[in-house]
Amino acid sequence: QLQLVESGGGLVQPGGSLRLSCVTSGAILENYAIGWFRQAPGKEREGVSCISNGGVSRNYADSVKGRFTISKDNAKNTAYLQMDNLRTEDTAVYYCAAGYVCRKNLEGHNYDYWGQGTQVTVSS
Repeated sequence: QLQLVESGGGLVQPGGSLRLSCVTSGAILENYAIGWFRQAPGKEREGVSCISNGGVSRNYADSVKGRFTISKDNAKNTAYLQMDNLRTEDTAVYYCAAGYVCRKNLEGHNYDYWGQGTQVTVSS
């Protein structure tokens, strides 16, 4: 059973940066695509980004394109989400998830395993 644990969230000012980490255990990360999702209070969960199992294919939501970068280090069983030029509207709980495909539509039903989330707050 694959398990995922997110870390790296926190409070940051607009324009700042954070790097989220997603450490996996219980299975080989190379076999899985990783997605990052977020959910703000009162809003539905939305897909942020995903990366294919081998790391070749990456997709981003339009709202984060050019500001966020997804990566994964299969040797360390860890995936990352580098978030730059953060905006107040990026405030949310961020979740990583593991599945078998990374699709442009970034839909959560493609992912079978989920972490518990890490809070990101962007505020001055």
